[in-house]
Amino acid sequence: MKYIFLIFFSLLLYPVQAKVRGVVKDNAGAPLPGANVAWVNTKVFAVTAEDGSFSVDKPKDSETLVISYIGFENDTIHVDSENVKLEIVLREGLSLGEVNVVRRRFGTTKLRSSAMNVDIISSAELSRAACCNLGESFVTNPSVDVSYSDAATGAKQIKLLGLSGTYVQMMTENIPNYRGAAAPYGLGYVPGPWMQSIQVSKGSSSVKNGYESITGQINVEFKKPQLPEADWVSANLFASSTGRYEANADATLKLSKRWSTSLLAHYENETMAHDANHDGFADIPRVEQYNLWNRWAYMGDHYVFQAGIKALSEWRNSGQVNHGGNPGQELYKIGIDTRRYEAFTKNAYIFNKEKNTNLALILQGTFHNQDAVYGHKLYDVDQTNVYASLLFETEFSKQHSLSTGLSFNYDGYDQRYRLTNDVELPRLKSFEKESVPGAYVQYTYNLEDKLILMGGIRGDYSSMHGFFVTPRAHVKYNPNEFVNFRLSAGKGYRTNHVLAENNYLLASSRKVRIAGDLDQEEAWNYGASISSYIPLFGKTLNLNAEYYYTDFRKQVVVDMDSNPHEVAFYNLDGRSYSHVFQVEASYPFFKGFTLTGAYRLTDAQTTYKGQRMEKPLTGKYKGLLTASYQTPLGIWQFDATLQLNGGGRMPAPYELADGQLSWSRRYGSFEQLSMQVTRYFRRWSIYVGGENLTNFKQKNPIIDAANPWGDNFDSTMIWGPVHGAKAYVGIRFNLARNGE
Repeated sequence: MKYIFLIFFSLLLYPVQAKVRGVVKDNAGAPLPGANVAWVNTKVFAVTAEDGSFSVDKPKDSETLVISYIGFENDTIHVDSENVKLEIVLREGLSLGEVNVVRRRFGTTKLRSSAMNVDIISSAELSRAACCNLGESFVTNPSVDVSYSDAATGAKQIKLLGLSGTYVQMMTENIPNYRGAAAPYGLGYVPGPWMQSIQVSKGSSSVKNGYESITGQINVEFKKPQLPEADWVSANLFASSTGRYEANADATLKLSKRWSTSLLAHYENETMAHDANHDGFADIPRVEQYNLWNRWAYMGDHYVFQAGIKALSEWRNSGQVNHGGNPGQELYKIGIDTRRYEAFTKNAYIFNKEKNTNLALILQGTFHNQDAVYGHKLYDVDQTNVYASLLFETEFSKQHSLSTGLSFNYDGYDQRYRLTNDVELPRLKSFEKESVPGAYVQYTYNLEDKLILMGGIRGDYSSMHGFFVTPRAHVKYNPNEFVNFRLSAGKGYRTNHVLAENNYLLASSRKVRIAGDLDQEEAWNYGASISSYIPLFGKTLNLNAEYYYTDFRKQVVVDMDSNPHEVAFYNLDGRSYSHVFQVEASYPFFKGFTLTGAYRLTDAQTTYKGQRMEKPLTGKYKGLLTASYQTPLGIWQFDATLQLNGGGRMPAPYELADGQLSWSRRYGSFEQLSMQVTRYFRRWSIYVGGENLTNFKQKNPIIDAANPWGDNFDSTMIWGPVHGAKAYVGIRFNLARNGE
């Protein structure tokens, strides 16, 4: 123990060196987060923050900086003075002969300079698992889980820090999105080939983007016309053994030095109705989706403008594929038709580039129409969302910076529904709306990137719940380049729109009970993490350990235990919390080969009608092992991911007529393996792979599937995969702007 303390203490006393600061941008002026900045012939390096900025110690034995980023040329800069500030502009990557030799950085990048605990999943990392949409983007990520909420509809949800995705603030390019009625199926609305990166912020996040982040934020950055990635044309074709086909294409046009536009198109079709377990129900819903997006950008010296309009149309069909031994019975069918339209604009005026002084206005409007039939139950909704944000940012000095702004959010739900299969009953109508204006201020103190203190507070007024205050604070301390310490604490709030967010529950016979006067949910989140970067045999061993505690002061409980034939929503009376501990290690054993391992423990409990219990359908632990190998010239890429998913508690079962339980009280652990091989060529690549190669499937995921019109029919008892092994093949094509 004494020697461990001495080693640790020596790290803290590592001598302070002179700094070189700067910002890394693309040739259109947009910042590049996650770029590597390294001194030649040394082990001293840094990674750029979200705004492209960096700060790196200057060693005495090197005066040459190399800056690298995915898809861009490396830039080499001679620096002979100390404490300078650089502005670096990277150009798009080169190719040699037939083989694309642009370095593709696989793996998730942790922003070392950020006060928050932020992981960046790059487009190269997403391609490791043939990511078809946002819901399939986290196969190689140890922190984020994506699981089925319902076996009949295919609804999916994200889980972060042991809690459901409703407590994660979902954003697209820092704009809150996929709320309310879009939540159950929204993970399928974001095509994988459209995404430039995904940023995962764990714990309490910045107050700039609102008050709804309780367990974290997931922000999707899309391809932009002003960036050099896939400039002229790119395309992706995909087919799987389950009969799923996808086609994606995007094209960019540079109208002038400052104006550019792009068109992104997506089509998918899950053509086959599978019933591998022969329970009479489709294992995978048939889905047909059209998705189109046109966006524009103007990049001036001081004025920057972005705008876009998006349209989506999706048909989702599921239910019985045969009568399941009851030929006289009407087939139980599920049909969900969705039309979604989005429009946004971002405007920014830069007063002073050196001090990052700017004023920005963000506007977005969304209209979401969904008509859903679950047997004879109905849920039709027209959801309207309007979001506006006016923000001002500046740096008073290298140490002091300020961000302040105003925001406004409006949600309106025009709902028509019937919650039983009795066709004689009329449809009910309801209209819910909430308007929330707010203001915030956030201050950051940066002491030579060794100590960063960030504190923010915002006040908002909800037309449904009144005035509330959201405080958040972050501390980052790195005594040297080898160790980073982070602490965070903050509050989060959210308003429940029960029917909109949980309408997939109508695909079961459980009765829906909603208490009156539901509270606005309120929770504190506390986090601590240690990241270390240890030189080992000429390479760097990355270690990360983190702990998060989420404590609810108010919560809308989703109770499936008190009555196995109903789901009840009511205000928390007791305690509800989540403890999560996670460790992760990554090491490049030899050139081109990287191995990453992670393990997570979760303790999530909630009080149900006076009894505190484990949250149901929540795994106690998760293990992850990923291996990636790229041949020396980047011609071949081999990837494999093994998941170990721990067991957990099932909602309370009931006793059948024969004395047996309707389902087991607990479920066990299971493993899943995915693999992919990619061959790169000059302008295109081909990939083949498989998912769930262990072929593990949850037996009988639908309770009483033979009698869907009865009282015992339940498709929500999902804890594992509902389909077995799947193979796929795909082709990617890219024509760079320079024509190479």
